[in-house]
Formats: sequence, C-alpha cells, structure tokens
Amino acid sequence: MAFLHEDRIQTPAAQAVRNFLYGEGPSDISDNSVLHAVSSGAGDEAFMQRALVLAAKGIGAVSPNPTVGAVITKAGCIVGEGYHERFGGPHAEINAIASAACELSGATIYVTLEPCNHFGKTPPCTQAILAAGIKRVVVGTTDPNPKAAGGMEFLRGHGITVKAGCLEQACRSLIAPFLKHVTTGSPWVISKAAMSLDGRIATRTGESRWITSEKSRACGHAVRAVVDGIAVGIGTVLADDPELTCRIPHGGAGNPVRFVLDSTLRLPLSSRLCNTISSARTVVVAAETASETKKTELEARGVEVWLLPLAKDGRKVSLPAFLKRAGQAGIQSLLIEGGSGLNGSFWDEGLVDEMLWFYAPMVIGGLKAGTAIGGIGVGHLRQAARLKDFCIHEVSEDILLHGLLTDVNSFFVKGV
Repeated sequence: MAFLHEDRIQTPAAQAVRNFLYGEGPSDISDNSVLHAVSSGAGDEAFMQRALVLAAKGIGAVSPNPTVGAVITKAGCIVGEGYHERFGGPHAEINAIASAACELSGATIYVTLEPCNHFGKTPPCTQAILAAGIKRVVVGTTDPNPKAAGGMEFLRGHGITVKAGCLEQACRSLIAPFLKHVTTGSPWVISKAAMSLDGRIATRTGESRWITSEKSRACGHAVRAVVDGIAVGIGTVLADDPELTCRIPHGGAGNPVRFVLDSTLRLPLSSRLCNTISSARTVVVAAETASETKKTELEARGVEVWLLPLAKDGRKVSLPAFLKRAGQAGIQSLLIEGGSGLNGSFWDEGLVDEMLWFYAPMVIGGLKAGTAIGGIGVGHLRQAARLKDFCIHEVSEDILLHGLLTDVNSFFVKGV
C-alpha cells in the first residue's frame, strides 16, 4: 500500500516525499494519459497537470523564485515544454518556447503561475509570449507578488485569450512557501518529528538513536534538500551534536541555512556546527542581552549571530521576530527539526503551516521519556490545532503523517 487517505497535498515537501518514496510520485502523468485526456475533452487540466510535473523538477533549485512549469500545444499536441530550472536562469515560458519543435503562431501555452510582466533578472515572459505568436494562455494561479503581477491583464490587452484558475489549488500548493513569503514576509514553517507511537522521541534515560528506520531518516533528508532553512534549539545541539546537512544526492542549490535558537549563546565552539561552516551557512539566533565575547568568538569561526528581542516570557527569543528576520534574509521555507521545546513553542504560537511526523511501530512509555511536542500546550480542546488536510504514507516499517494547517488560498485577496 503506497499511502492511506487520499493524497491531495502538493507542497514542495509533499513532492519531495513522493519523489523519494515512489520515484516520480502519484502526481506524475504519462504522454498517453495526456493524449487520452485530450481525446475525452479534458485537455486543459491534463496539460496543466503536465506543467505541474515539470514545475516540480525545479523544487529546491530556484528559491527565492517560485517553481513554474509550462507546456505549449498546437492542434492538440504538445510541441514544447519547460520549467524554471535554476535561480537566475530563464523562466519556464522561455524554456518552453525555446524547446518548441515548430513555429508557435496560434498555439496555446499552459503555465502554472501567471506570466511575469516586469524586468528582473530576465525580461518579461509576457513579451516572449507575444513575440512567439501564441494566442491562448491558460494560467494555473495568479501571482500575488505586486512586482510580477499584471501579466494576464497585459496579455488580454494585446488580444490574447487568457483562462485563469486551471488546477488552481495544486498550482498554489506547489509554491506555498513563495506565496506566504511574498504576502507576509515570513517563511513557510514545517514541523518535523520522529517518534514512537506514544509520541516519545527518547527513553527516560535519554536514548534516542534510532527510533525510526533508516528509510525514514533518508526521507527526512529528502525534505531538507528542498527547504531554505533548518532550525533546532540549543538543547538538541548539546544533546546530539548534529551536522544538519543534507546527506543524500540532490539537484538543489546546496545545503539549507542552519539556524540554532540559543538565547544565551551556549553553542560550543567544538560542536560540529561550528566546525563544518564550509558545508552550510550557520546562524545562531540569540537574545540582545547575550555575551558579546561569545558572539565575537562564534563570528571568528564564521558563524553568523543574530541578536533579537526576547519573547514575553523573558527567557527565549521571540519566534515572530526570528521569522521576520529569516524572511528578510530570503528564507521562504523553514524546517523545524527539534527538539521538543522548540517544536512546542512553534505550535503554542500557531506558527506551523505543515507537519511531517514519522512514527515507529514501538511504544516507549514513561512520564520521564522525552515527548515530541513540548511547550505549554492548549487548555481547552477547542484551542487545539486541527489539520486542514492530511495523508499517511508507509515508510519501511514506519508511518509518516503529513498534514497541512495553513490554507494557501489565505494568501490571496478574496475575489482575486
């Protein structure tokens, strides 16, 4: 059995999980199924589904840009396709036009995101569509970025037929981190945990390696490969001395930024994080009152130190302040890997957008055994966070519960 409960989640993390577990994943579509869909009158959705598959190939390689895919058809046949392959490189529409096997006068282009209408690192895609002679544009979702929006209006003003909202939910989900970042300035937050069936991440003696299977751990690394940052608390660093790099082959842009939330700068200079600076950018997030001497010592090792205000409890760094600073640094997606306290704090403050929880088929028990989610917790059931969607995957002998807490449609103005 591949997964339980209908798998509707299309976020970058979901794509990474599916690609790791199933190869191309359940969202893939063959040329034969595209042709069958066209013959049965469902051509637009089938071609947009193909564009989504192409877009997913850019996950982990194009941030801070969104992943986008494009398919060009003429007389009901695919004549060109492409996707945004790397940050700073040509956009999906440009790659699709360049790949075309014929001239494109009168053709239709399917694009997962509204074509840009501004000069950035590349010229506007709307101009390239006009120049190619394309007469119909099918768009998955509009672009809420005010710098890039207006593409559909421009194309309509030049006599091109534009259809919007084709597989809109899937197109939006695929760029969830981009949507949240461009509309709120904060990154998309993913809570990850590996635990026993009763929610323990360690025994009462502190033993934690390993609760879940090797395949589950590798799946976690596949998710690391598609996020911009990983965050852990200082307690996790002191207990496990992690490296927090992605240790499986991937085509992304390198290791994510490593964040350690450490209010009083307790991070040892002998830690693996301090001695693997060449592997990944490393940032320690501390309170404004932290030791200036320790800050200087860490910076001498190549570690960045961010000094931020304390939360209301006066003990820990303000998480909203941290997310705001991370967003300003271009972090669009952030994976919370532990420990219990940090994960619990994010849940307490309602800052989690997505969750990936791995369960091993064992029961640890014990009041003194470490739990996956610490923090204060809710006082009433009505306050509990509820998933808006979820699916369950089998990962070797383990179970992965993948859930969404944030509706990507909330990042769009109603009616737009």
